[in-house]
Amino acid sequence: MQHQGLDHLAIAVPSTDEALKIWRDQLGFPVVCSEVVNGGAIRLTHLDLGNTHLQLVEPLAPGHPLHAWLAQHGPGLHHFCFKVADVAASHAELVAAGFAPATPLPHQGTMGKRALFLAKAATQNVQVEITGR
Repeated sequence: MQHQGLDHLAIAVPSTDEALKIWRDQLGFPVVCSEVVNGGAIRLTHLDLGNTHLQLVEPLAPGHPLHAWLAQHGPGLHHFCFKVADVAASHAELVAAGFAPATPLPHQGTMGKRALFLAKAATQNVQVEITGR
């Protein structure tokens, strides 16, 4: 996989508004964008950390798996994400190298990008995402 660096660190949060009180208001990281994706299931809010983004991930849809994750773990670091030029090509390279994706197809990410999570079994239980076009 030809990665182009770190795209973002993602924090799962039960409320974007509450999280912004910390990350934007107290620590001063400016909001780059905020959008609802995947048919209204998730709100993704990006803050500029200078060399990468901090992504606040809020589940909106009832029954979304992130609600269970938050109930078990509480708000906190959920995953990190690498930038790639082409998600489909990187997906094929990763599968050939023995890295199974967590889902068979890329999903909609922020700012028109596509994204794909790797299976945690292949990364020592670390949630890794790739994103690009």
